[in-house]
Amino acid sequence: MAQLSDDCFAFGGPMMSVDDAVAIIAARVTAVQETETVSLGDADGRILASGISAPLPLPPFTNSAVDGYAVRGDDVPRGEERAFPVTGRVQAGASAVGAIEPGHAARVFTGAPLPDGADTVFMQEDVRRDGPGRVILPAGLRPGANVRPAGEDVPIGTPALAAGQRLRPQDVALAAAFGLTQLDVRRRIRVAVFSTGNELVSPGNPRAAAQLFDSNRFMLMAMLKRLGCDVSDLGIVSDDRVALADGLKKVAGAHDLILTTGGVSTGEEDHVKASVESVGALVLWRMAIKPGRPVAMGIIDGTPFIGLPGNPVASFVTFVHVVRPTVLALAGAALQPLVPMPLRAAFSYRKKLGRREYIRVNLRKGQTGELEAVKFPREGAGLLSSLVDTDGLVELGEAIERVEPGQTVGFLAYASLI
Repeated sequence: MAQLSDDCFAFGGPMMSVDDAVAIIAARVTAVQETETVSLGDADGRILASGISAPLPLPPFTNSAVDGYAVRGDDVPRGEERAFPVTGRVQAGASAVGAIEPGHAARVFTGAPLPDGADTVFMQEDVRRDGPGRVILPAGLRPGANVRPAGEDVPIGTPALAAGQRLRPQDVALAAAFGLTQLDVRRRIRVAVFSTGNELVSPGNPRAAAQLFDSNRFMLMAMLKRLGCDVSDLGIVSDDRVALADGLKKVAGAHDLILTTGGVSTGEEDHVKASVESVGALVLWRMAIKPGRPVAMGIIDGTPFIGLPGNPVASFVTFVHVVRPTVLALAGAALQPLVPMPLRAAFSYRKKLGRREYIRVNLRKGQTGELEAVKFPREGAGLLSSLVDTDGLVELGEAIERVEPGQTVGFLAYASLI
């Protein structure tokens, strides 16, 4: 398990900015060192443990990019078309036999290797047949056209996949193109998740009139699994300081991260702060973010602890900006900053300076065809429908005080956040 000192996240300043929080996480969380070998079919989403350099060039041989006729570059007609005798026929997967003779053309197909000496291919749509075994090639083609040289994509020995890379389907495809069947990856991060609060009951259990079905826990577990974590569902812990402290202590040694939702505010029945302090050390992050200011982070027996707000939208937003970078750092992944896409606002909004805010929006095409962000009509952090019925978040930085229609804003699609 990852082991951190009790003051690892200590921060004595005023309300912490989002950038400061991410910087502290990136600098102070130590990645797990254990690795495992997985097949290509199981590699998507995993964190590559060691870099891979190209063991062969891609493509491994010079080949035709089209169906057509291959010739020597010196024979390309200049000024007017010219007839060529056709000698040889090479299909994809077959070896070219012999070198092409000067003044001759060879019939080739997409992906087929070129005969020795050939370096230019005429597309079959651009030529005319001139009786059996002859073809008329037009003038003006650039020598070297329609050919994929060996190593054009990736030269041999080139660094191709970096250690710490979170593998995507296209990365897996590149490894397969190198002929690899297995990859060394970091082991999955083990995360314990539970909700807090007497007002919650798990779906499937009887619900009292004053209770809610727990939704945050399932949302957070789904997000963690998309990040490649092994997740332990610890259910719901009641609003009892001793029970919460005992639960935290029990799971710390067997997990790399403990994640809770609810109970991190300053009310009389918000017991997370006191419970964590009784079994470890906690710095209560008053992050300058809306929704989601009450976020707690600490250390319990060397294991990082994060407590998220109980409102679902606040829990979602703070997961993206606190839990996501923590998980990636623990997994040994290179932290990639979220890059908002610029588009036009179709709403007015006022906010406080010095605080980063996230607005739930839908995308639509404006009258001129440009994409516009349309604000969800309601703002409550407890509205699950506002996450379900929108396309993503508009990020408003600390220096922004108001937004007017037509102003350029930064958009983060939900798909880019996990």
